[in-house]
Amino acid sequence: MAHVVILGASTGGLPAAYEMREALGKEHKVTVISNTDTFHFVPSNPWVAVGWRTEKDTSFKLEPRLNAKNIDFIPTGAKEIKPAENQVELMDGQVVDYDYLIIATGPKLAFDEVEGLGPEAHTNSICTLDHARDAHSNWETFVANPGPIVVGAAQMASCFGPAYEFAFILDTDLRKRKIRDKVPMTFVTSEPYIGHLGLGGVGDSRGLLEHELRQHHINWITNAKIIRVEKDKVIVAEHDTAGEVIKEHELPSSYSMFIPAFKGVDAVEAAGEDLVNPRGFVKVNEFQQNPKFNNIFSVGVCIAIPPVEVTPVPTGTPKTGYMIESMVTASVQNISSMIDGGSADQKPTWNAICLADMGDTGAAFVAIPQIPPRNVAWMKKGKWVHVAKVAFEKYFLRKMKRGSTEPLYEKYILKALGIKKLS
Repeated sequence: MAHVVILGASTGGLPAAYEMREALGKEHKVTVISNTDTFHFVPSNPWVAVGWRTEKDTSFKLEPRLNAKNIDFIPTGAKEIKPAENQVELMDGQVVDYDYLIIATGPKLAFDEVEGLGPEAHTNSICTLDHARDAHSNWETFVANPGPIVVGAAQMASCFGPAYEFAFILDTDLRKRKIRDKVPMTFVTSEPYIGHLGLGGVGDSRGLLEHELRQHHINWITNAKIIRVEKDKVIVAEHDTAGEVIKEHELPSSYSMFIPAFKGVDAVEAAGEDLVNPRGFVKVNEFQQNPKFNNIFSVGVCIAIPPVEVTPVPTGTPKTGYMIESMVTASVQNISSMIDGGSADQKPTWNAICLADMGDTGAAFVAIPQIPPRNVAWMKKGKWVHVAKVAFEKYFLRKMKRGSTEPLYEKYILKALGIKKLS
């Protein structure tokens, strides 16, 4: 009997559990370890933060869903991975042995790398459900006494899409409340230009997003490094293309949200340099497999991917839902093959295909492959994208509750975009 342990139960970990269970015979064991007993659809967090969604709308309890699929569940956080011993030590002292491990923990949020950043200091966050709920509480306080807003992504950030989404969603909500005229807005980003997205741009993403920011009266600062955040202002250093500071901005702020830089979570980082890079991200080869410990695979935001290019202010590369889905399937197929005496030979397709909400409209982009040069690169805007993303949220949650092993991002988003197959 082989025991496959999946560490993490979010957008990567839960589908990995379902697919792994389906791929293996009943004689093999699948266990999920998670620091939370609830699945939450993270892309919904910007909506939660403005009160357009609630926790009930976007989450469900994991244990009954997993148990129904004959998957064991341990709702306890991990303290340390011990690759040499094939063990995961948990925060409560339990030690779980494994034959194969899939690491799908997501990231550690590095708010501490910028003074005053994060919910424990002076900025809001939409990275977790708890953060989004707090951001909503603060939003209700803000709209009663509106003032300047600053939204964006800090230096070393790799997830830029939600920052753009949140800026436009705030704009839409303010217009619905008829107080948009009372709120100056500034978008601050470490990207070298608007629409870079950590991807070197996708199609005309620069022109499209600059146009939308202008249309919505949102100023912007690129090549920006946040020096510090205080209670009522954000201090930002703007850089030129050589990385030299050209101007320091002091931006008044009554409400702010920044996507922070990511790192590997403590339990993974503690395993050491054979497993992770200096930022704590899991090293993987082309098969999602760690080069040193070949019975460890990793998927999602927690894996190490180099930036697509050097930028004046450091930026990372995003790992999108479609891309993560492909990582999951490759990892499951490779582990199944190894259990049967074969080898890891399945590679994920690292393509970026996304629906980005913009409040009452949206933008869709396709980058094939995600890292340039590309065979396909385009971006399009329309109200249909907003409608499609709202529908995808319900579709994804419904399928996850039922234990679906279908390629949901591929099945739904390609259909929404009118793409029959990838090339």
